[in-house]
Amino acid sequence: MKLGQAFKMAFKSINNNKGRAFLTMLGIIIGVASVMAIVSVLMGQNKMTMELYEAQGTNKVTVSATLYNGTSVFDDLYDYCLYLSSLGLADGVTPNANLWDVTITYGTKNSATMEQSPQVYLGSDQYSIVNNFQVDQGRDISKIDVDEYHNVCVMGAVAARNFFDLTNPVGQQIRINGTPFTVIGTYVEKMANSDNSYIDNVIVLPYTAARTLGQDLYMSDFYVKASSSSTADEVVTRLTGFLTGICGDPNDWNNNKGYFYAQNEQQYINQSNQAAAAMSMVLGGIAAISLIVGGIGIMNIMLVTVTERTKEIGIRRAIGAERKSIVAQFLIEAGMICGIGGIIGVIFGTMLTLLGGKFILHFTEPLWPTVTITLGALLFSVVLGIIFGMYPAIKASGLQPVEALRAE
Repeated sequence: MKLGQAFKMAFKSINNNKGRAFLTMLGIIIGVASVMAIVSVLMGQNKMTMELYEAQGTNKVTVSATLYNGTSVFDDLYDYCLYLSSLGLADGVTPNANLWDVTITYGTKNSATMEQSPQVYLGSDQYSIVNNFQVDQGRDISKIDVDEYHNVCVMGAVAARNFFDLTNPVGQQIRINGTPFTVIGTYVEKMANSDNSYIDNVIVLPYTAARTLGQDLYMSDFYVKASSSSTADEVVTRLTGFLTGICGDPNDWNNNKGYFYAQNEQQYINQSNQAAAAMSMVLGGIAAISLIVGGIGIMNIMLVTVTERTKEIGIRRAIGAERKSIVAQFLIEAGMICGIGGIIGVIFGTMLTLLGGKFILHFTEPLWPTVTITLGALLFSVVLGIIFGMYPAIKASGLQPVEALRAE
């Protein structure tokens, strides 16, 4: 029997039993759609997480250092990071501190009445370098601003838009807890067309402005920007040695000078990637169980088909049909059922992925399943049909012509 004829016979068999064929496909449809949607949404979540990490700055080293005598280590840390910069190991350092319970006003606009109040951060002249901000208008905070306690600030794109609309904010004055601060610049928007606007809804002051505002803030948390991912571990090692000399050994119970730690943030990114991959495998595996159930349904319906067509098989065997042609016919039919179910599943899986991206991840742009996931799910469904159709096909080909012809 020719291959084209086998496909025609398989399609005719499916067409003659549309309802039964659809119910048989249902497990495959649900399995393919659920696998595609779950894995695609998890990949979208991981992509969003990586974009947030990149927006907040990569190659960062988190440092926490406390001296028990109440003095801050930042001045010493700043000078040491200048030394690391001369070695090509680091690009900058800034406090990781923000002001809470502050009110920002400009004219009639008040942060207290806004849906999302801007975060006020205290930074060094290297804040934008460390946190991956770029100046859009005006200028950035300078070392002079920090050293001379200038009442200046740089605004994120969302904060500037909320207070000034389309007006250029550079040179304008806002009030923070009643104290005037001159806007000297704005940052380029990082997360345009995204719900994660809080990253751009910031106002950055020189860290010395805390005293101007009457908040003698003790700074113990800092970010150090390594020049590249390859130098981050060396930066951690060097910072550990440097801070041990200032704060003492944090593992020494008799140390009465202070405490510190320094960690490469790449560890968090790697852990996030590993957790996302593990979650994808677990949830994808659970969804794939429905594909297995669908495969069992294929086997069941093909066994019923063999019983119904026993006499036909006997006639074909009697006129000289080979066993392999019988096997091929039933495998093609099983594969076709799963293939059609897989295509319908891909359509539903794509729709579910789009809905998940919009309503679960709140993406502003459509979230599409990747070509790899789509083709993989479709191919797996067809292979599954062939595997589970193998036993009925072999059983059909093994029927003896005389016994098959006696079947009613």
